[in-house]
Amino acid sequence: MSARILILGSGGREHALAWKLAQSPLVIHIYVCPGNGGTAVTPKTVNINLPIAAPHYQQLVAFAVENDASNAPFIDLVLPGPEEPLVLGVEKCFRKVGIPVFGPTKLAARMEGSKAFSKDFMHRHAIPTAKFRTFSSSQVDEAIEHVRTCGYRVVLKASGLAAGKGVLIPESTEDAVSGLREIMVANVFGAAGNQVVVEELLTGPEISVLAFSDGYTIVPLPVAQDHKRIGDGDTGLNTGGMGAYAPAPVATPAIIERITKETLRPTIDGMRREGFPFVGVLFVGLMLTDSGPKVLEYNVRFGDPETEALMLLLGDDVDLAAVLLACAEHRLDSVKLSVRPGFAVSVVLVSGGYPGSYTKGKCVQIGEIPSDVVVFHCGTARKGHELVTSGGRVLAVTAAAPSLEEALASVYAAVDKISFEGKGYRRDIAHRALGVAKSSSNGLTYEQAGVSVDAGNSLVDAIKPYVRATRRVGSNAEIGGFGGIFDLKAVGYKDPLLVSGTDGVGTKLRIAIEAGIHDLVGIDLVAMSVNDLLVQGAEPLYFLDYYGCSKLDVPVATEVIKGISVGCQQAGCVLIGGETAEMPGMYLDGDYDLAGFAVGVVERGSVLPRNIREGDVVLGIASSGLHSNGFSLVRKIVSLTGLTYLSPCPWNPTQTLGQNLLEPTRIYIKQVLPAAKKGLVKGMSHITGGGFIENIPRVLPKDLGCYIDVSTWQLPSVFQFLLREGGVAPLEMARTFNMGIGLVVIVGKEECETALNALRAEDPDVPVYRIGEVQGTPGVEMRNLEHWVQRW
Repeated sequence: MSARILILGSGGREHALAWKLAQSPLVIHIYVCPGNGGTAVTPKTVNINLPIAAPHYQQLVAFAVENDASNAPFIDLVLPGPEEPLVLGVEKCFRKVGIPVFGPTKLAARMEGSKAFSKDFMHRHAIPTAKFRTFSSSQVDEAIEHVRTCGYRVVLKASGLAAGKGVLIPESTEDAVSGLREIMVANVFGAAGNQVVVEELLTGPEISVLAFSDGYTIVPLPVAQDHKRIGDGDTGLNTGGMGAYAPAPVATPAIIERITKETLRPTIDGMRREGFPFVGVLFVGLMLTDSGPKVLEYNVRFGDPETEALMLLLGDDVDLAAVLLACAEHRLDSVKLSVRPGFAVSVVLVSGGYPGSYTKGKCVQIGEIPSDVVVFHCGTARKGHELVTSGGRVLAVTAAAPSLEEALASVYAAVDKISFEGKGYRRDIAHRALGVAKSSSNGLTYEQAGVSVDAGNSLVDAIKPYVRATRRVGSNAEIGGFGGIFDLKAVGYKDPLLVSGTDGVGTKLRIAIEAGIHDLVGIDLVAMSVNDLLVQGAEPLYFLDYYGCSKLDVPVATEVIKGISVGCQQAGCVLIGGETAEMPGMYLDGDYDLAGFAVGVVERGSVLPRNIREGDVVLGIASSGLHSNGFSLVRKIVSLTGLTYLSPCPWNPTQTLGQNLLEPTRIYIKQVLPAAKKGLVKGMSHITGGGFIENIPRVLPKDLGCYIDVSTWQLPSVFQFLLREGGVAPLEMARTFNMGIGLVVIVGKEECETALNALRAEDPDVPVYRIGEVQGTPGVEMRNLEHWVQRW
């Protein structure tokens, strides 16, 4: 094959791409529109001067389809450099005439063209990013209220394309309010500000990940870091980029693996599943926060100046033309893509006055350049025999070498050989990498092994208000010591027995992690233990938690413990302490596990169960939903339906499926304990794993059983869904789930009405049903199971 390639654009990125493509044996001609002074003298390359005019790009398309006697298109592949043509739909214009484009469709390009769209996409697919809310220009008052009450520093982003200038980082709340008015009322960014994304300000090292994709396969290039500020030490105004280097040492293999798993792969898979597969180079800006890599933004094209450095890192055996064509033809896995060892650095030379106003037409002199340096042209033009400046960023001086120091030495040696009036550049490109290298030479730390003591301390500080909210008689709910203290004497029991219970949340955690909802499982954790204390007649006194993870995500852990605090308040017990274990390699990244331990107290003469006889009445108190058992089967059934946890809930479209399934386990302490203390209750059974069949016999004498009439209460919608979609037999449902009854209470026949009234009075919103009786035959007889099937 002999390929002709059309590149759209005029910067250093386009020159670097033309330079690498010219080395391909497949390529016979490269046309760059409009190109610059460097592409004009690149082998196999010609500049063409045609308008890049949306929406139809007619003259470009006409040029591309000019053909010879073979009637084949003149151009074999189009490579758009900047984002604007892609966002405006240039891909379709060429695809309609049979010419492939290395770049996404207009639909896929929304990932860069609309920050509101991309943030919603990340939320749908649980891709790590900053907290955010989106507001239309008519919602300025709501946006102002949000920045005043959200509790964190914000970044304001105009949703549309704003030539790289649509981001404001306010120093204060009032600055944020002013910024919102500038974008939403004064329209300083024009139509780009019709929607505004208000997101949490993230901190940490920023990196750039560029990855080739054909819509199925994704192959990342070495991680780069660029330098946006005009001045040394990252000072001064933002620019289009003053330099870049790769690979960035801060992006360790473990971090790259995590980015691929948590961001790149879910992005490509999600776009394909939503009907707009991504073809081209996906350029993701990420912040390496204390809780892991988080996406700042998506770009749908090669970055500049990252591309200049990355082209020098591609292996000599990499045919870039073959890679681009393979992506466009959805066969990326058929080509070789290797990276040479070492580092590449690119230093940008700019016009005097940039990024403000500057004068064009300054004569550029390039002396004898070291052989390992390539000078890419960003803003130059040929004026007769002279090379002159034509933009703010003029040249990108680039070198690759075995070490970063060697690459930097070559680049800056070449910079000294280049002159033009007003030349400016930064003298500290790659200073971050050099700082990492210097600090790493001082020996390993605990944090470098994957454990952050600082993150643990931050978590303790974050959760103290939640812990204090659980105070009760016997404990002041202060954490940070070696152990929690509870004053048993203060609670006033005469002949107390301590009762303990421990439990977890099971695979319900998987749904919480995938749905990104973490506080509700904290309530579950408390409920599973304290309800087990209740069935023995005990009042919960205190609770301890265990949180285990591979890498401590402080915001996530804070949400979990916030939920534990809510559960403790509902149960009337104090959160007296806990353990947070950060164990690198023990869990998958992003996963965590929970366990809880509760201690309660009961008077010796009030321990349950007691005196249960044949003929006693079985009452059932409604559950809040699935509670915390049977989720392995739930997840299996959901997987068969094709739904995700971000899909609308089939029986309650106002919620996502994940939100509904995560409804926390009901805590029955305040509703039931008063009746138990009055002697109205003979026994209780917490309906957890094993359902009715396994749990009720645990409270009955060995020679007794009971019947349960399932027609006495209405089967909740979630169980109807599981019956229908899973085809699960009703009896199997009864031995797996609570089926709408979370707590069984056994009372004497004579006290039944009194007990019913007492239970209903404590919480009128929670139904209590008469569902069966104790029988003289062991086991649980489930009656009228056909009633469940008839419901659907």
